[in-house]
Amino acid sequence: MPAELNFLSVLTGCFASPVAENPSIAMVEAAYRHHGIDARYINCDVSPANLRDAVHGALAMGWIGFNLSIPHKVAVLEWLDELAPSATIIGAVNCVVIRDGRLIGENTDGQGFLTSLKTVVDPAGGNVVLFGAGGAARAIAVELALAGASSIRVVNRDPKRGGDLVRLIQDKTPAESELVVWDQTYRVPEGTTVVVNATSIGLFPDVDARLNLDLDSLRPGMIVADVIPNPPRTNLIRDAEARGCTTLDGLGMLVNQGVVGIRHWTGVAVDPTVMRRRLEELFA
Repeated sequence: MPAELNFLSVLTGCFASPVAENPSIAMVEAAYRHHGIDARYINCDVSPANLRDAVHGALAMGWIGFNLSIPHKVAVLEWLDELAPSATIIGAVNCVVIRDGRLIGENTDGQGFLTSLKTVVDPAGGNVVLFGAGGAARAIAVELALAGASSIRVVNRDPKRGGDLVRLIQDKTPAESELVVWDQTYRVPEGTTVVVNATSIGLFPDVDARLNLDLDSLRPGMIVADVIPNPPRTNLIRDAEARGCTTLDGLGMLVNQGVVGIRHWTGVAVDPTVMRRRLEELFA
């Protein structure tokens, strides 16, 4: 076989369940093609019972890394060899790098969100309302706190999970935090600068879902961000725009965390506009 021919692409992908609606495959492979990276990205529907086997399988098949989404971001910690500093604080992993046979856990969710948010506002000194307390919410809260947010109000239906996140913020970052148990329609308090939906409410196929939120409490000047990438124009984004808020859809976070992940895996700093453009084509 001629030396220049190589039919063995390096492998990356995502382990989640469900995963069919995850558009990461489209944006990551667009970046691979654009930059001439001989790699593939594969969505894998992995149940919680099979996560251990999937992780060990990726290692056995020579993958260079993978993403994790619902419901695996915390459970995967059991099978990793090392955690990056931010992932240690957050207590959740959405990106694993396989290097020299070792599984290294990173968390790029919060970094991706922060990069997107800084295109419209610096969170330093701001007051944040954060819906949710899962893996994405933990990552976003920690990055916002480390970036100088003054306070983070966690609104969550499960008081234990929400309380755990509040204590994490208070113990590991300089920000103030409090829990609001989300058992009724929530009204965003005056003085809030950033509102973030870090729940799965509105994610395909449940696209008609709405947060239990008093929409009249969204005011012009607030930044309203949704982490949902599919569809990018969720009801929250539409409702916030109608009330004069500045909005950020989930594509910004998705693209920017993808850029960081690809850099961890391949060492290449890919062009985020290529990835964003591919997603916009899909959701046009």
